[in-house]
Amino acid sequence: MEKRRAIYPGSFDPVTYGHLDLIKRALLLFDEIIVVVAINREKQTLFTLDERVGFMKRAVKNLKGVEVDSLEGLTVEYAVARKARTIIRGLRATSDFDYEFQMAITNRKLSKEVETVFLMPSEAHFYLSSRLIKEIAALKGDIGAYVPPFVAKRLNERLLTV
Repeated sequence: MEKRRAIYPGSFDPVTYGHLDLIKRALLLFDEIIVVVAINREKQTLFTLDERVGFMKRAVKNLKGVEVDSLEGLTVEYAVARKARTIIRGLRATSDFDYEFQMAITNRKLSKEVETVFLMPSEAHFYLSSRLIKEIAALKGDIGAYVPPFVAKRLNERLLTV
């Protein structure tokens, strides 16, 4: 029987407990999750691609069935190449929906083989975003409840040099 494989793409700048929550939820539905740390030319990231991939690998190292990779290009083409029939996307609020819906429809036009599945984070992580966490850290707030300790340490160090 063919394994149910999905990809979960994002910039993950940095990885948060909200991202990890979605990965764990996706593992309830799929045998394998490929977390794809993507380069998005529209976003100015705080961390390099290698740093973001490293954070994610460390964050998911104890999760069976999770692989981490990187991508520059079309997510749907990557999904087809990796024989993943599903793209996982997180929805935090209705404000996410319009953009995510447009992307899902566009991906469907690019490949009829790949579907998008939307997952909602738990209530504890519903409001989290990497942007918000970076803002809290920049203002010297405690981000320990939002990101793994190694991410919090590196984020605080990075913001001291910015």
